[in-house]
Amino acid sequence: MDMGNGSDKASLDYSLKYNPPIDPAVAERNLKEMKGILDGLGVVFMFGSGSCLGAVREKAFIPWDDDIDLLAVIGINGLTEERVDLVAAALRDAGYFVSEGDAPRSKLIMSIKDYVRIGLESLRIIDGSVYSYPGIALPAGMFTQPKEIEFLGERFNVPNPPEEYLALKYGAEWMVPKKAGEYEKDVVQKMPGAELDGRPGWLRVLDEQGLPVAGAEVTLVGGGRSSTNREGYAEIILPDPNWYALMVKYPGHEVVLYMEELEPDRTYVYRADTLERHRSLAGGEVGTLGNVLLQE
Repeated sequence: MDMGNGSDKASLDYSLKYNPPIDPAVAERNLKEMKGILDGLGVVFMFGSGSCLGAVREKAFIPWDDDIDLLAVIGINGLTEERVDLVAAALRDAGYFVSEGDAPRSKLIMSIKDYVRIGLESLRIIDGSVYSYPGIALPAGMFTQPKEIEFLGERFNVPNPPEEYLALKYGAEWMVPKKAGEYEKDVVQKMPGAELDGRPGWLRVLDEQGLPVAGAEVTLVGGGRSSTNREGYAEIILPDPNWYALMVKYPGHEVVLYMEELEPDRTYVYRADTLERHRSLAGGEVGTLGNVLLQE
């Protein structure tokens, strides 16, 4: 797959597919540049997800982290929908490739420059809560007065209190260092299922030889659960085109697909040898397994 020039669509697609670890020096430079842009626009942002975990626990980027996660809350600290749109334009002017997404719970700006991916998730308040990917409910009050911490010689914001945020996101063992992929499994396994309104899509599960797997358990994280039929197909109900997390499990095999871009009325294919093929194509280690499903 084309790696791109570091700041184009091909680079973003490569980063999402193979999730290579970020270069800490480039990540620091881009983060500080991003901070300058957001501060200049009056956007109060915080570290989220793995970036918050690294900044709070490690005082550094987590070595295997594949991106920088930032978050803000629309309707808090003066953030408006229009100001979020200004962020995307400013990043493009600064040489970032930018992809924008708008869903009921958030607006997502995904950017990349010099092979470092930075995501800004602007969350919407719904009945006093916000929903952080992949759908974790968090009290909106946690973001009204962010806590300042020192990171890389500058001051950055984190949710307040950060310990509560990280426990809600990763569970009680958030202080325990784990390998790439293990935190994602902790996140999705603690999320309750729900019957979602939407339209069906389908996932076909194939084994290492490319043969259909019958009886595989397919879970849409935060949604429903189904099993594959004799031809390997399972139905999944999707509320809208968006990013979703999935779990695929059958005897001797269990995997978390942490970020998949899915649409209703489409069929996708998962092969059990995906991780091995990705390691081969990427020339070594890969991070979180995501954006790997193919349309049938």
